[in-house]
Amino acid sequence: MDIEHIALNVADPVALADWYVRHLDMRIVRQVDTGPRTRFIADRAGRVVLEVYRQQAPVPDYAAMDPMVLHVAFKVTDIAAARRKLLDAGATVAKDVHTTGDGDEMAFLRDPWGVPLQLVKRSVPLLGV
Repeated sequence: MDIEHIALNVADPVALADWYVRHLDMRIVRQVDTGPRTRFIADRAGRVVLEVYRQQAPVPDYAAMDPMVLHVAFKVTDIAAARRKLLDAGATVAKDVHTTGDGDEMAFLRDPWGVPLQLVKRSVPLLGV
């Protein structure tokens, strides 16, 4: 089996999806404008899809979560430049830039709705790409 998508219940799926499209190079591949106002947003490579919606279930307090509980990771080539771009767009710092023992460079931010984002530059790509 292949994962089709990961879903997040958020307070404002339309605004969140628009921000991800503008600042994270994602694109909307399907949307529902009634009910939970669902947006399916795909990464630039077309390999990963996030579903964001506002369901009847409680919206998690993403801003209070440790980024190690949940985060959406984005592969980047320049951590400092990507971090600066997102901070200028309204993201906030969750954890400072650091390098792991394996040589992976990463930083954690929060989008304007508090969802944790990881920026990662791997020393060895996870999937060889």
